[in-house]
Amino acid sequence: MLTAITREAGSSLVNCQLTYLDRQSIDIGKAIQQHKAYEALLMRLGVHVVCLPAEPEMPDAVFVEDVAVVTNELAVMTRMGAESRRAESESLARVLSEFFPVHFLSAPATLDGGDVLRIGQTFYVGLSARTNNEGLEQLREALLPQGYDVAVVAVEACLHLKTGCTYLGRGVLLANPSWVDVSALPGLEVIPVPVDEQAAANTLTVNGTTILPGTFPHTKQLLQTRGFTIETLDISEFQKAEAGLTCMSIIFEGRN
Repeated sequence: MLTAITREAGSSLVNCQLTYLDRQSIDIGKAIQQHKAYEALLMRLGVHVVCLPAEPEMPDAVFVEDVAVVTNELAVMTRMGAESRRAESESLARVLSEFFPVHFLSAPATLDGGDVLRIGQTFYVGLSARTNNEGLEQLREALLPQGYDVAVVAVEACLHLKTGCTYLGRGVLLANPSWVDVSALPGLEVIPVPVDEQAAANTLTVNGTTILPGTFPHTKQLLQTRGFTIETLDISEFQKAEAGLTCMSIIFEGRN
């Protein structure tokens, strides 16, 4: 059974880190309800959800994906590119240590989990404003003994690799080719996002269902036409925080 680690949204979300978006007003009450709906959908899709309490002093703590990269054997605690976020690791490491051995990246490495896309035995790492070469190399050193490969992908004009591409299953990648170098992911069929929905590539596929933000109807139609099962979800308040669906969970095969 899949397990998802999530964290409640806190009122300080209004002070979140932003790189490519202008700051907008965030309705915290609405964000909390959207997060609960996110967790409810994961549970409906057969995922066991472990929800951690909010961290009131850490505006971005709800975006747990960036804090760790989890394999079937190991949890790698990242060293996030935004220094203000690094305190998020402590409590999450304690929780993940109940499931896996925990390994920590060290300076001068920086790496955000949002820059790491797993497809089979390969972990694709986006070099972005938040992830550097040392982070990539330390992740490779941690994963190589477990039998995994690590490959690099150039990221331009978006926050993270998974802002610009996600894996749908069946050998298919949904991507914005103007944001990520899809040639670095060979052997996959690439479905480009519609030109009027440039930010639609961040999806979350769980047990054969692809979750898509409700703000991208053309992408929904495109994927349904291709035979994908789609669920839509309103995450509008989190989109204002430069986040997507993958950002709010760490999902792995449950174990103790």
